[in-house]
Amino acid sequence: MKNRFILGLLFVLPIATYLIFASAKHNSLFLPTLFEYKQDLPQDWKTIDGESVQLTGHITILGFSGFEIDKIKGNLFNLNQKIYDKYAEFKDFQVVIVAPKGTEDQMAAVFQKLERISQDLSRWKVVYAEPEAISSYYETLQLIGNLDEHFGTPSVVIIDKNKNLRGRKGKNKKGEDEYRDSYNTISAADLHNEMNDDVKILLREYRLALKKNESRKDAFRDKIKENIEKNK
Repeated sequence: MKNRFILGLLFVLPIATYLIFASAKHNSLFLPTLFEYKQDLPQDWKTIDGESVQLTGHITILGFSGFEIDKIKGNLFNLNQKIYDKYAEFKDFQVVIVAPKGTEDQMAAVFQKLERISQDLSRWKVVYAEPEAISSYYETLQLIGNLDEHFGTPSVVIIDKNKNLRGRKGKNKKGEDEYRDSYNTISAADLHNEMNDDVKILLREYRLALKKNESRKDAFRDKIKENIEKNK
């Protein structure tokens, strides 16, 4: 009897723990949606190869370089080392930088250096646009911070597959109010700790949703199979 009780407890306890955490609004399980953003990148914003880039269907790290490329290249290296290299293997992941027209050569020089330390930069995307258009687009994101006078910012944001802005809000682990809609690429620690955790959470969220859908498909298939066998 005692052994049965222990076995039952071992079976029930993990399920109960999961239900408790699944019902809690905690950033260690799901990354909150801060803003339901339905506007994609304009089609006329092109890469240096003349390609358009879309946010829809991708987990996107979105940034705005501004004109002073030499001053922010260290930020791009931080982002590459702390975030991009860790998640570049995920086919739906991408890092998109919006840069002003006229900075193409400077950006190309930065990525030539990145190629020396990263084998695959295919999920890095840089699109070019007029400064005024960049400013107008940035305002639609409704972020706390602003672009500087050079149309850039060291901060990047996380956009999910449905073009929603993701981040942190509510109580943190210390019980303190927290709100974060962007991550500072100047700080390697900020990227390594907060942003790395949040990207990981979002990827896990999609992975769990995929497994759930696959489980439902398997159950549906098994049900059909069962009905067929009954009717033979």
